[in-house]
Amino acid sequence: MQGPDRNTLFPLPHYDRLCFLKNLVKNPNIEVGDYTYYDDFSDVHNFEKNVKYHFDFIGDKLIIGKFCMIASDVTFIMNGANHLSDAVSSYPFAIFGNGWEKAMDGKSYPSKGNTVVGNDVWIGYRATIMPGVQIGDGAIIAANSTVTKDVPPYTIVGGNPGRVIRRRFPDAQIEKLLQLKWWDRDPEWITANVEWLTGKEVKE
Repeated sequence: MQGPDRNTLFPLPHYDRLCFLKNLVKNPNIEVGDYTYYDDFSDVHNFEKNVKYHFDFIGDKLIIGKFCMIASDVTFIMNGANHLSDAVSSYPFAIFGNGWEKAMDGKSYPSKGNTVVGNDVWIGYRATIMPGVQIGDGAIIAANSTVTKDVPPYTIVGGNPGRVIRRRFPDAQIEKLLQLKWWDRDPEWITANVEWLTGKEVKE
């Protein structure tokens, strides 16, 4: 066996509230890897609604790796939410025109770049990921957290603002896992190693 079909939308029979996300998203500025799933209490089509302020003219991307687990009501805030913070006023005068359109001549709204979620990342219920955050492989984001800063690989983060709770493994073992990149292995290898992947021993 080679595991579930990564190209199916609903991998669980008779259950349509969990989907393999790459087969759902339509926005070309959202990229999702194989086997990453999104679970929603009401409708999986809510996912793109929860990617907020993601305007085409800004061009920032939400990039999510393979084998991620994204819980219901997780929100990604994109760069379109940003206002001027070092000006006299943060009000977006220019968008209203009628004599205000020149307000942003020679200026630009702040951007923190793409939001990137690594592989094998678990994002808990109602977590919020702020613009430009980079979440490392194997990280865990606790429910109701607001992540404002980058998260190192295999680190558990929780709270508002999100703070490091602990590393999941010692540094040497994290390095082994990052070198292994098990999520890039073929389905046959993963199937043969699922018992190890759900165990506690990190091996080479």
